[in-house]
This record gives sequence, C-alpha cells and structure tokens, in this order.
Amino acid sequence: MKEPAFWRTDGGRGSGALARALLAPLGWIHAWAVARRIRKATPVRIGPKVVCVGNLTVGGTGKTPVTQTLMQRLAEMKLTAASLSRGYGGRETGPLRIDPATHDAATVGDEPLLLARTGQAWIARDRAAGGRAIEAAGGVDLVLMDDGHQNPDLAKDCSIVVVDGLTGWGPGTIVPAGPLREPVATGLARADAVIVMMPDAATEPDWTGLGLADLSIPVFHAWLEPLVPPPAGKLIAFAGIGRPEKFFDALRAAGGDIGEVAVYGDHHAFNAGDLRHLDALAAAHDAQLITTEKDWVRLPVDIQARVTAWPVRAVFANPGALDGLLRDVMDADMDAGGEAG
Repeated sequence: MKEPAFWRTDGGRGSGALARALLAPLGWIHAWAVARRIRKATPVRIGPKVVCVGNLTVGGTGKTPVTQTLMQRLAEMKLTAASLSRGYGGRETGPLRIDPATHDAATVGDEPLLLARTGQAWIARDRAAGGRAIEAAGGVDLVLMDDGHQNPDLAKDCSIVVVDGLTGWGPGTIVPAGPLREPVATGLARADAVIVMMPDAATEPDWTGLGLADLSIPVFHAWLEPLVPPPAGKLIAFAGIGRPEKFFDALRAAGGDIGEVAVYGDHHAFNAGDLRHLDALAAAHDAQLITTEKDWVRLPVDIQARVTAWPVRAVFANPGALDGLLRDVMDADMDAGGEAG
C-alpha cells in the first residue's frame, strides 16, 4: 500500500483536509473496533517472556531493524530469543518456524524471512497459537513479537512503540482518514517504552511535538546505520517499503551516487515487467541496481545475484538503557498475571 498524500499535514486547509474530514467517521469506527477487541480479549500467557515491537501508525517506522537489533542484544546477554510475525504477504498461516534455506517471501512474507537471518523466526496469523508453538518447541527465553501492539491475543510483558521522528503521528487522524491505527493517547497508555527513529545520531527528536516529553515510560532515540558503504559507481535505487524515500535519503547521505530511483508499494511482489524496467534503467545509466534487504528477499532467486542488498541496523543513543529494559523484563515476576503492556 502506498501512503495517500492526504495523510500528510497541510495546515488544515485544502483537499487533504477535506478528504480527512470526509473519512473521519470511518476512522472513528476503526478506532472503536480496535478498542473493543482489546477490551473483550483474554490474552494467552506463555512461559517465555513476550516483548512486542509495534507502532501506532500504518507504514514503515523501522520495526523490523529494531527487532533485529533487539535479537542481537539479547544474544549478547546470553538469552535465546525468537521473533514472531504475522507473515504478511506470505501464503502460510502458521504456526511455522522459518527455514531460510527452504522458505521464500511468497511463502512466509518478507519481514519474517529477513528476521530469520538474525535468529529463530516464526510466523502465525493467530499470535496466541504462535506463542504456544514456540513454547512447545522449547529453548526460548523471550519472544519478540514483530508488530502486534493492537493485537491482544498474546499477553505481553513489555510493549514497545516505534515512531518515525520526522513524520510522527501524521495529521492525527485514524485509518482511512490518516495513518493512525488508534488514537495516540490510547496507544501510548498501553506502551512500556517508545523508540523514536531519526535519520541520524545528530538529529534530536522533537520530544514535545511528538507528545513524548512528559511520558513516565522510557523513550529512546535511535536511527538506522548501514553495515557496509554503498557500492562505488552509479546506482539505480528501488524500494517497495513503507517510506522508500528514507532508503534513498540514507543511501545519498552515505555517499551513494544515485542516477534514478524507482518506487513500489509496500511489500510489492516484483514481476517480470518490473525487472525489465529496472534492467533498462541500469543499462541507460550504466549503473548497478541496489535495494533494501527487505525488498531483496522478495526478488526471484535468479535475479538476486545481480542486485545489491544494502543492509542497515537500528543503533541506539543509549544502548545500556535498552539493555536495562530487557533485563527488567526478564527479571519480572514470572507469576505476574494479566498484560503488562
């Protein structure tokens, strides 16, 4: 899905404001349905701790790179973690443990396949069933639920909300009138921590503008950093993620020489026509193709060899505080009832 232009703020005037006003009643219904589902649910609690990495908006905020970083930090703490995703875009409904050697994005979804490169990864449309399957398989200390802040089926020991520090909450309207899945205040009331994703370490978040200045829960500043420099020479960059411009901007900031870009919808399934178009662009510019890791795993295997995947990871301004949050989750009373987040 490509974000509609009217989801962006326009000072309250113009066609964007009118579209939001007309769609606002549908947004209220959506928010009511989400709240009702959460209120009536009886979350299933499993033995391993559950940390949810979610958001309040539709579109890319950086949840998957954050989950990858959390997996790595938990491994450094000698804890075994497994990610649990819905498997959006894949045919399988799960519960299923992903094998990167045999599964592809069309089967299990792109984000779970990417997470399987970092550690143990599972998919399940039914999150409670997925949690039970991970528990039954054994050997896991903590489940990282990739997305699911609005999903009440699996009890959470900690809910982390990830927000893009530049786009924030958009105009403050709820799907389909805006990008919000639920009202900001409602979603933050169930959160145990917030991660604000910024373009780089030097760009300080607008804590007050985001409504985070007076929160009583931890608020982290993080950003994405490339694991390797961009390739030398002219590049044709393409992406089908929530906000492709973030990828292009990061590539340029790292010194990438971009001749042209191609934008696709989030989770786009690349077809033969797309690949012919990209090959033609590369030939016209005497350039090489480059994309995100998430897009790369959705490419046909025979195409992957001639496209560069540019890997990034989430980096935290205060990683020690993040480790402290994870330790607190693991040290919490195992007999605590209900849902902490």
